[in-house]
Amino acid sequence: MKIRKAEKKDIPRILELLGQVLQIHAEIRPDIFIPGTIKYTLCELTELLKQEDKPVYVAVDEDDLCMGYAFCQLREQPFSTNMVSFKSLFIDDLCVDKQARGQHIGESLFEYVKQQAKELGCYEVTLNVWTGNTSAEHFYEKMGMKTKERQMEYIL
Repeated sequence: MKIRKAEKKDIPRILELLGQVLQIHAEIRPDIFIPGTIKYTLCELTELLKQEDKPVYVAVDEDDLCMGYAFCQLREQPFSTNMVSFKSLFIDDLCVDKQARGQHIGESLFEYVKQQAKELGCYEVTLNVWTGNTSAEHFYEKMGMKTKERQMEYIL
């Protein structure tokens, strides 16, 4: 397994994996997510891969086939004037092909993202997990992540 920045040739496979993630989210939150859709269009994904502050990393097998990805965003803190200034790397989305889960691909991707964050001078790596996605919660806790803040909602 090799991890590298995503390239244009990876787009069809990434789109496939985006569908897998959306399905998980649609099962957890059918009130928000529309089954059978994906987060990015082909054009949006093509443009996203060109953005330096939003790196996309892929885990590829020996045939250079994308088996998982991590969409990241480099963020500058603070969001207000009362916080110390620092950089963070936000994992917007991390996915491993459902057929390849259990092979430590997610762990490898996460460790790679942590290393990239260090090289970029980041203070932290952050992400959001939907309530109900217990497998993701357990995975990230196993990787050493802790809850930083909780966002709550009241549905009208």
